[in-house]
Amino acid sequence: MTRHAWQAPRRAEPKRSDPPGQSPSDLAPGLYVTATPIGNARDVTLRALDVLAGVDLIAAEDTRVTAKLLAIYGLEKPLQPYNDHNGAEQRPRLLKRLREGRRIALVSDAGTPLVSDPGYKLVRESVAQGIAVHAIPGACAPLAGLTLAGLPTDKFLFAGFLPTRAGERKTVLEGLKAVAATLVFFESPQRLGEALADLAGVLGPRPAAVTRELTKLHEEIRRGDLAALAAAYAGETPKGEITLVVGPPPAAEADMRKVDAALARALEFMPLRAAVDLVAEMLDAPRRDVYAHALKRKGDAPQS
Repeated sequence: MTRHAWQAPRRAEPKRSDPPGQSPSDLAPGLYVTATPIGNARDVTLRALDVLAGVDLIAAEDTRVTAKLLAIYGLEKPLQPYNDHNGAEQRPRLLKRLREGRRIALVSDAGTPLVSDPGYKLVRESVAQGIAVHAIPGACAPLAGLTLAGLPTDKFLFAGFLPTRAGERKTVLEGLKAVAATLVFFESPQRLGEALADLAGVLGPRPAAVTRELTKLHEEIRRGDLAALAAAYAGETPKGEITLVVGPPPAAEADMRKVDAALARALEFMPLRAAVDLVAEMLDAPRRDVYAHALKRKGDAPQS
């Protein structure tokens, strides 16, 4: 998913015993989309270890990175690189093995595959060919950042990496400006200050959080409004992987002049509650605000 380096466990891992009925040898044929740690190697799940031990082959974004994780847990498996550069060449070979009944794990350098990596193409073609696909969930940097940011989580949009060029970045942000959800981005340390300045300039005053080195020894979270964070990181190049979390836009205030004009017409031939419902829906305005304004116009007490 991203390029996090793993922090090895501080003590030796105990030997694992396979839970009843979940031996690696019991794995069914198919593609196993397997999450790996985003920082701390102890965040790997027991199920992921079973899968990595039981598959016939591991398709890895970077075989060197995955080899380090396997070494930590005493696992040895054939590794095949699968990434942006060789995907078109390697995908048919992997699909052929899957059709033959092989068990293949797909892993990224860190986190959950298919999040900011090309794995979806392999999954898409596996599904199209009737090959079983299994999700082995685990660590995910966008969710970890969202958890720590202290911002609304009922709706969120992961937007990946912003463009490197300022003009393109601002264009993308203009397209996201009206999205009524918390926004999550990846960003490089070298562009963090510039990106925060553009976020503040395009999106306006919003709360945000810069989460860095998630789950690692030097994990850091800075919270504040976008302008303050942009000033804090101006000219500074922090180390490590960064996930940015930006709060949703403030709720738009209803234009009460339009509400007043619409109510004046509606109340001429409709009861108050029906008029309120119509105007609130028509103008996409908060019903309670429209209702309070209607009561003020009529000089009535609240109706039951």
